[in-house]
Amino acid sequence: MEPVSIDERTLREALRIAEALVFASAEPVSEGFLAERLPRGIEVRPLMEQLKTEYASRGVNLVQVSDHWAFRTAADLSFAIRKEDNEVRRLSRAALEVLAIIAYHQPVTRAEIEEIRGVQTSKGTLDVLMEAGWVRFRGRRRSPGRPVTLGTTRDFLDHFGLEELRDLPGMEELKSAGLLSGRIPPGFNMPLPNLGDELTEDEDPITPLDLEELGLLTPGGEPDE
Repeated sequence: MEPVSIDERTLREALRIAEALVFASAEPVSEGFLAERLPRGIEVRPLMEQLKTEYASRGVNLVQVSDHWAFRTAADLSFAIRKEDNEVRRLSRAALEVLAIIAYHQPVTRAEIEEIRGVQTSKGTLDVLMEAGWVRFRGRRRSPGRPVTLGTTRDFLDHFGLEELRDLPGMEELKSAGLLSGRIPPGFNMPLPNLGDELTEDEDPITPLDLEELGLLTPGGEPDE
């Protein structure tokens, strides 16, 4: 099939449609959603990259969050935006440590988190991260006991201004920010998280029965309120 020729008028109209769809949504908009509503023959990713460039110098920027898009206040203008009506979410040191471990080591189990930290992780700490929408159950590890694996969410990327997990800061960036200090063991390297939402070879998908066991579904399959 030959590529569809797109004239300038159709391209500008597609940009306007994409702009309106993202602007009207309270959540990041998926490329699949955009593709269903754009003129035939328009490739979504190049179109959104063009729109992103057009907004780069404005007070709001178009940002990519995985395969979703959203408008956000330009980073250098955040000081001018007052959020007095919003409760500031403060995480405990334990929650920050657990979140960092999940982000860099995912998919990871609770036992593996505790092994890395050297202390037990309370259910309340994981509950806080899940209520924030930053951590999710991924699947179940194919190992004795079939422990649940944990990973981060698209909301995590959105909140921390990351397009994808590969944008997590590396060791040199963490050193520069003063977040890695003291003596670093020889041969220490930052772990590379699993970069996709797809399950790994040693993970099984979570079933409704698993969700019931985890307390996320009431018996019979109804969501637990």
